[in-house]
Amino acid sequence: MTRVLLYTGKGGVGKTTSAAGTATLAALRGLRTLVLSTDAAHSLSDAFDSEVGPEPTEIDDLLFVQQIDAQRKFERSWGDIQSYLRSVLHTVGVDPIEAEELTVLPGAAEVLALLEVRDHVRSGRWDVIVVDCAPTAETLRLLALPEALNWYLERIFNAERKMMRTFRPFLNRGSSIPVPDDTVFDALRRLQADLSDIRTLLAGPDASVRLVLTPEAVVVAEARRSLTRLSLYGYRVDGVVANRVFPAAGADSWRRQWVAAQRGILEEVADSFRPLPIWESPYRVCEPVGVEELAAFAVEMYGGDDPFARATADTSLWVDRHIDTDGRTYTLTMPLPLASADELELARHGDELIITVGSYRRVLPLPAALARGVVAGARLDDGRLQVRFSPREAARPVAPEMPSGSGPLESAQELAQGLTAEYHEQLSRHEAAR
Repeated sequence: MTRVLLYTGKGGVGKTTSAAGTATLAALRGLRTLVLSTDAAHSLSDAFDSEVGPEPTEIDDLLFVQQIDAQRKFERSWGDIQSYLRSVLHTVGVDPIEAEELTVLPGAAEVLALLEVRDHVRSGRWDVIVVDCAPTAETLRLLALPEALNWYLERIFNAERKMMRTFRPFLNRGSSIPVPDDTVFDALRRLQADLSDIRTLLAGPDASVRLVLTPEAVVVAEARRSLTRLSLYGYRVDGVVANRVFPAAGADSWRRQWVAAQRGILEEVADSFRPLPIWESPYRVCEPVGVEELAAFAVEMYGGDDPFARATADTSLWVDRHIDTDGRTYTLTMPLPLASADELELARHGDELIITVGSYRRVLPLPAALARGVVAGARLDDGRLQVRFSPREAARPVAPEMPSGSGPLESAQELAQGLTAEYHEQLSRHEAAR
């Protein structure tokens, strides 16, 4: 299977250099390699000092580079839907230029660029595909979009299509607003399938994300948040690149201060991201440009490690079944490294569990065994969120548990949006039964 590596980080930390260097090293090791950029501000051509187009361009033995034309992908996948939306806005008097802007789905061009990654994986042509992603905030939005859009398409547009089939004859009479035809709904279904493919690929065992940072407090804080949020959406992070580290050898008094400051931050990085490997790259007077310099950069950064090995840390969701004193219980465990109790909120809505960390939210459809049960408790323990479910017919009211890891929850109010409400509902039923 094709190994897929995605590099991201705060703007200006050297993620393009890290991605390009990794791809160059892969080719030197005899792996047929493609490195491509989904960032609207393409810079791979600058890193390799070569002309790069929208199709894979060979710039060295086994090494190909591509800068994806995201707009072309957007028009191909979103064109029919956008055309219908423009016609609706035109009917109600919206200026054509404004309608054009209003029908551009935020983030769609970037996420649809990942369709190119999917197609390359399916082709079987490549051993390694390295993706130079947009800066961290945009990448998080981009990686969350497939699941979020898929959720809306599944619920809203399926119901819309059934309704339109029933009421189209009546809506067409005396109404100037165009009614979507099957072409629009078919386009939505194709988009839904494409987004599901992207999600499956990026959350699969052959894909992983690498965070690039520099030894600065603000940058490290951003990387810590990224690790938690990427885990929230089920994506593997299998390593951290610490770029532009001042070497201690031969340092004068001024540079020794920088070395000491960076070393303190790097110790914090090691503590924060353990057990992930931390690959350090020394500060250079100039950015490495060209195949030879990029290869030297990667060799020095990875040392004796194999940067193309599959990730061993499992950051996907899983359900662990066990027997306790209350009878059969299922525990859903989700790694949320570095998450704190004061930014975590949980809620249960029907067959879905809503997990919120800070400003990021994930709606998780529950497996059938869990959906039939009730929430019996929850805890955040050592970077893992554990939510316990009991069979509905046998469940006793159980209050949410306090975490035993990095500090207690402020109170049961941390789980009030959903879990505590369900607890009180169970309690009322229990009291009524007595």
